[in-house]
Amino acid sequence: MNLPTLEEGDFYWNEEGYRVFTEQYHLKRGYCCKSGCKHCPYNYDKKTDSFK
Repeated sequence: MNLPTLEEGDFYWNEEGYRVFTEQYHLKRGYCCKSGCKHCPYNYDKKTDSFK
């Protein structure tokens, strides 16, 4: 599986020091990983394991 090369705007660092991927990155990747990402453009709900 080839992941897209990271570019400006693909992520930011949160206050705890974690890298947070943006909607831009998720769309470039092209699929939902079902991890409950903060900026998931695929409307995945980790609590119900379903797409809204």
